[in-house]
Amino acid sequence: MPSNQHMNQLIITQATLQDVEHLQRIGRQTFFETFAASNSAENMHAYLEEGFSLDKLTAELRNPHSAFYLAKLDNIVVGYVKVNTDLAQTEPQEANALEIERIYVLEEYHGKKVGQLLYEQAMQLATQAQADYVWLGVWEENPRAIRFYQKNGFTEFGKHVFVLGDDEQTDILMKRPLKGRC
Repeated sequence: MPSNQHMNQLIITQATLQDVEHLQRIGRQTFFETFAASNSAENMHAYLEEGFSLDKLTAELRNPHSAFYLAKLDNIVVGYVKVNTDLAQTEPQEANALEIERIYVLEEYHGKKVGQLLYEQAMQLATQAQADYVWLGVWEENPRAIRFYQKNGFTEFGKHVFVLGDDEQTDILMKRPLKGRC
């Protein structure tokens, strides 16, 4: 990429330990924007505190089988993706799979292709890792995300329970085989 970055150019970079506070901020804000209206304040608070604590994010950043990528626009973090392989995956899968655990974009940047570019970054990583397929879990009551993944070739293959505070919710598991594999 040329070093003279234009204004409004989206840049995707791998997060490092130095980015942990940016990651915490974007993680908490995007999760809140996405799910606060559908969940109790208590459950949201508990999940945001625990799920996005600096200790937890630091451990995730240090895990060699997980990676975070930040989407920055004019040096402001507007979204991120987290991918997992091997034992870092949130559900047991074949070894040769890559999980997209999270793709989140700030609400004000929805519709600006940020999510698509983060998704493409994850798919590039899956190809480099020679994964047979990419999989993810998406809340059954998040039709916008389900449509996004269907549009990108994902199909449902199961369900699992995601616990938010004291609420058990159902995630739809979706996967997409990579070309020439599976």
